[in-house]
Amino acid sequence: AMDRKNNSSKRVMATSSEEKVYDLAYFLKGALAGGICCAVTHGALCPVDVVKTRIQLDPVTFNRGLIGGFKQIIEAEGMKGLATGLGPTVVGYFIQGWFKFGGVEFFKIQFAKNLGDEKAWNNKTAIYLASSAMAEFIADIFLCPLEATRIRLVSQPTFASGLISGAGRLMAEEGILRGFYSGFGPILMKQIPYTMAKFAVQGEAADRIAASMGKTQADLTGGSKLGVALASGVIAGVCAAIISHPADTLLSKVNKAGAGGTGSIMTRLGRIASEIGFVKLCTVGLGARCVMIGTLTAGQFLLFDLVMDLTGAEKFHFHPPATAAH
Repeated sequence: AMDRKNNSSKRVMATSSEEKVYDLAYFLKGALAGGICCAVTHGALCPVDVVKTRIQLDPVTFNRGLIGGFKQIIEAEGMKGLATGLGPTVVGYFIQGWFKFGGVEFFKIQFAKNLGDEKAWNNKTAIYLASSAMAEFIADIFLCPLEATRIRLVSQPTFASGLISGAGRLMAEEGILRGFYSGFGPILMKQIPYTMAKFAVQGEAADRIAASMGKTQADLTGGSKLGVALASGVIAGVCAAIISHPADTLLSKVNKAGAGGTGSIMTRLGRIASEIGFVKLCTVGLGARCVMIGTLTAGQFLLFDLVMDLTGAEKFHFHPPATAAH
C-alpha cells in the first residue's frame, strides 16, 4: 500500500484492472514519437509547402493553382527547387514535434491526474485545448528561428545554400530578434489556434469513431487503431487548416524582405492585412493548405501511434468513469 502511495504522483488510472505508470520514460517516448512524426510528415510535404509559400508570396506569378505551381517551379529551377528549405523543415519540425506531442501528453496527464477520471472525461475538450496551447507555446520558441530561415530560403532561393548558412546570414544581417523572431507573434497566432483545433478535434473525432464501433480508444488495437488515427487526423487537419490560414498567409508575407514597411511587427502585419484584404487572407492558397494539412495531420497521428507502439509505450486515453478501475 505504501509503494502505491509513494508512486501515486506518477500514476493515472487506466481502463484495465491495474494502474499504468506515466513517468519520465513515457514522456520521452511521447516526445520522440512526436519529433519523428512531425519531421517525417513535414519533410515529405516540403514540395507542397514550397508551392504554397510561393503562391502566398507571389500570387501574380504563381496563379495556376497547386499543380500549375509545381510545373512553374520545376521549369524554372528543376526538381531541386521543390526541396528548397528541406533542412530547416526537418530539423525545425523534429524539435517542434518533440515539444508539442511530448508536451500535450505531459500536460493532459497532469490535468487527468489532478482532476480524477470523471472530471477529466467530462472536461476532456478543455484539457486538450489547454494542454495543446501550453505545449505549442513552448515548441514555437524553438521553431520560430528555423521557420524564419525556411521562409527566407523559399522566398529568396539565392539567399543561402542551406540551414546553417541561411540562419547565420539572417542573424548577421538582421540580428536575433528581427531576423529570427519578427514572426514570433504571427507564428503564435497561427500555431496555437491550429494546434488547439488539431488535438481537440482529433480527440473528439477519434472518441466518436471508436464509440460508433462500440468501443473506447483504449480498446482499439492493430488496424482499427491506425484506421481511427488516420480518419480522425484528416478531420482535425482540415478544421485546423481553415482556422489558422489567415495567420499562415501573414506569416509567409512578413518574413519576406521589406514586407509591410517599417515599424513594429504588429504595424507591419496591419499594413499587410489591409493591403491583401480579409477575404483573400482567408482564401488564397486555402485549397492547397487543406490538402496539405489534412494529409499531414493524418500522417502525424498514424506515425505517432506506430512509434509509440514500437517503443512499447501505451498511449494515454481519457475514458468514461464507468469503465475505469476503482
